[in-house]
Amino acid sequence: MASAPIIGISTYLEPATCGVWDTRASFLHEAYLQAVLDAGGVPVLLPPQPSERERAAQVLARLDGLILAGGADVNPARYGEQPHDRTGAPRDDRDEWEIALYEAARSTGLPVLAICRGMQVVNTVHSGTLIQHLPDVVGSDRYQPAPGVFGAVDIEIAEGSTLASILGGSAHDIPVYHHQAVAKVGSGLTVTARTSDGTIQALESPSARGFFLAVQWHPEQQSDDRRLFEALVNATPHTSKERP
Repeated sequence: MASAPIIGISTYLEPATCGVWDTRASFLHEAYLQAVLDAGGVPVLLPPQPSERERAAQVLARLDGLILAGGADVNPARYGEQPHDRTGAPRDDRDEWEIALYEAARSTGLPVLAICRGMQVVNTVHSGTLIQHLPDVVGSDRYQPAPGVFGAVDIEIAEGSTLASILGGSAHDIPVYHHQAVAKVGSGLTVTARTSDGTIQALESPSARGFFLAVQWHPEQQSDDRRLFEALVNATPHTSKERP
């Protein structure tokens, strides 16, 4: 019987209080873990750590797939800009670790699903840029209505894309929570979904060696629709991979 695929999920280090302890902890919303479990995978947390390419490759060698999760803003210095006054403080430990993970996965063809911040990280790796405060461009807070409140938007999906093969030609009321978005699309990436105001909601890479999909919304919040996570799990080579 084939073992369930192991899916690594990037996390971030945050101040946390638990019982008598007040310390930094590896943090990730439970929704990501449940989404992977529902899709038939085994979730494993990947907190920021020394980000040498060799270390990232060693970690990924024990995994069947990778999720780059949502979170804090990418340091704008990585795409050659000064920070907007609404851009969050740099989280270089996470930027560097996730870049190393993505580059290692890209070199081996490990299946990748990048979510929200994850899509933005990927775009900057490919020399793309970001809109640092989306309300300045679209004129509303529809993508992040209030702290801790998800927006709901409709998207149109490009025909013939990987995303279309999973979701069809459109998706409705998808949960969004982002005040930044892709500006210049990175080299080798293709836009495969947008909202009506033109905001980019999905990227793919025709040259990717394995499954690759980046989305700006938060599919982990859709407990009744695990198709993106199932697509990642189904793309893994776990049925034939030998484990140490």
